[in-house]
Amino acid sequence: MATRGARGFGQYDGVARALERVGDRWALLIVRDLLVGPRRYGDLKTGLPRIPTNILSDRLKELQESGVVRRIPTVRGGYELTELGRGLEPVVIALARWGWPMLGEPADGEAVTHDALAVALRAAFRADAAASLPPTEYVLHVGGVSVSAIVVGGTLDVVPVGPGALQQPRRSVFEPVPSAVLELQLEPVVLREVLAGDSTRAAVLAGDDDLLDRFELTFRIEPAGPSTDAASAATAA
Repeated sequence: MATRGARGFGQYDGVARALERVGDRWALLIVRDLLVGPRRYGDLKTGLPRIPTNILSDRLKELQESGVVRRIPTVRGGYELTELGRGLEPVVIALARWGWPMLGEPADGEAVTHDALAVALRAAFRADAAASLPPTEYVLHVGGVSVSAIVVGGTLDVVPVGPGALQQPRRSVFEPVPSAVLELQLEPVVLREVLAGDSTRAAVLAGDDDLLDRFELTFRIEPAGPSTDAASAATAA
């Protein structure tokens, strides 16, 4: 496994070693998209439209050398995460939760992608709350992309669907598909509000208020705010 000693931080530390492997610009976004499923080079480029082609090639090579990503021999130009790479899922999910409350208004040219939306729902998923709720399918249309999230007990399966989505494996583990379906149309900034617990601006295409309440219980990312101690210290100062 490559150590990238010449570009290392000179520290015998787990954080330093991890950043030597996945800390370069774009690396974790490539990992994020591959967490949703295997992707061809062109799929990754489409999902990360601002990444230069030479940088994408470099990052994929570095991630392969680090044992995070491997080529798929049976798929021309295909890549998937190794077991080591899949171990980054809780890291990526934690970063998604940490960064979500900081989104603010979308800047010019910022878009939601299929894979980013799928990972956002994974980050917002509350397995404990969902475990006591009836099986439900949630279909979200956000900024021109769509995902289907099926929740059965404390288990979530979310995949891209609709125009532009990559073909997904058959979801046999969830057969039959739940009869309760909530379908929402959201602007990206409204998605932020909905996952913070405010669904008043969500356009419901199918389903009722009970299913909307169920969604709010199942998916939630708490808004950012100072801790009580920090707020008290600021007030005292």
